[in-house]
Amino acid sequence: MTHLMRKCRRAVVAVILVTASLAGISVPAQAAPRTETRAAAGAAGSGDPYFPNAGNGGYNVLHYDLALRYTPPSDPSVLVGHLTAEASITLRATEDLESLNFDLRGHEVFAVWIYGTDGKHGESQGERIPAEWAQMRDDAARVWELAITLRPKLKAGQEAVIEIEYSGNTGRPVDTTGALYGWVTTSDGAMVVNEPEGASTWYPVNDDPEDKATYTFRITVPEGKAAVANGLPGRRPATKAGWTTWTWEASDPMASYLSTASVGDFALSYGEGPRGLPIINAIDANVTGQALTDTNAALALQPRMIRFLERLFGRYPFEAFGAIVDDDSVGYALENQTRPVYSQVASENTVAHELGHQWFGNAVSPADWRDIWLNEGWATYIEWLWAEQQGKATVAKQFTDAVAELDRKNLWGLNIADPGRDNLFVEQIYRRGGAAIHALRAEVGDVAFFEGAREWLARYDNSSAITKDFQEVIEEASGRQLGAFFNDWLREGDRPAMP
Repeated sequence: MTHLMRKCRRAVVAVILVTASLAGISVPAQAAPRTETRAAAGAAGSGDPYFPNAGNGGYNVLHYDLALRYTPPSDPSVLVGHLTAEASITLRATEDLESLNFDLRGHEVFAVWIYGTDGKHGESQGERIPAEWAQMRDDAARVWELAITLRPKLKAGQEAVIEIEYSGNTGRPVDTTGALYGWVTTSDGAMVVNEPEGASTWYPVNDDPEDKATYTFRITVPEGKAAVANGLPGRRPATKAGWTTWTWEASDPMASYLSTASVGDFALSYGEGPRGLPIINAIDANVTGQALTDTNAALALQPRMIRFLERLFGRYPFEAFGAIVDDDSVGYALENQTRPVYSQVASENTVAHELGHQWFGNAVSPADWRDIWLNEGWATYIEWLWAEQQGKATVAKQFTDAVAELDRKNLWGLNIADPGRDNLFVEQIYRRGGAAIHALRAEVGDVAFFEGAREWLARYDNSSAITKDFQEVIEEASGRQLGAFFNDWLREGDRPAMP
């Protein structure tokens, strides 16, 4: 491992500890009586099969408080912005810890402080202690670590608040397939879309979908720009000396890949869904003509879509909904929690898809990224359900069309329950995934199918799970063993038996 970035105070000990942790070496604490539990270095990765270096071990984040000051590009032809930020992260140790890591890339850390290591919670309680810290970067291995030495150590169950000051230029980061993600600098601001592990491009994070937390965003941008994040508005936007601060509060637990802080020339509108649910839409001023007409028509259907899906799957799971429609030409759509983002246009079927994710993917997230079909298969099927509701095409017809397309392109060979890191968003995940959901409905019948879906959402709400968990829930609901069905429709390389 090559250490290309290293900043620390009295960091010789910190670097030794963290480097050993990254290498999987156990670093003993100072000699202690046999009755004491020795503190450990929190793992520098979650161990996800596809992204083993993303996420961290030894703690759970409870809340991220992010104060971001963003300067968009001064020259639209040079897509580089600048971010200066402070992250205040409340966490709880899950084991005795002498050090812990966050994921952070592309930014230089200037200071780290720790509050509440005496067991108290919150910045106003406990001593504010400067921390030893080090940054490690290995681009080839996709390792970007901020390691913090804890003095005093944290005991299991103890809470602390860690404050990190950092800054850096923003550009156009890409995932392992070369697709843009994370904090994507645009000519008028930034499109922020993290899936699967791009949150670390703009804040220190435990970038593991199993570790959900609440968020506060305070985003300061040049006057005239708007900043849109998850959840609900906090304080009214306040402008001082040519800069405006936008505040958003996301009080529902959220996986880091679903967070956003998009910046641009947005016009915001406020509406209501069922039971007064706030619906907040932000549309870029450069979305015009037919794109704007289609977008407005689709977004106007959001309340009806929510009511329809609530009848099938239970109450909408979050405090708000809405959309961010950017004029960026990426052709992107992502189900950011409570505020999906769309590039250029929000079409009706895509809005239904991203809304469906609020239940399937956001409320219940994949514990491992190889189980992404649970997100995309369900969201695709919800597109089909909505189209049938609108009288456009029956679900059966859409299933038949999907199977025909898989036949035509000979796409049955991929195991969608373990597709490989760079196949998370290929066509089969969506099309075969949606077809598998419909075939499951035909296999177990409507009663067991919808009862099982609602039980899945209730059992794993605000949490994460895997394919095996989903299979067990449907087996309980149907009273049948479904191992052969799941193998046939998800894993085996031959065309499955049609219902």
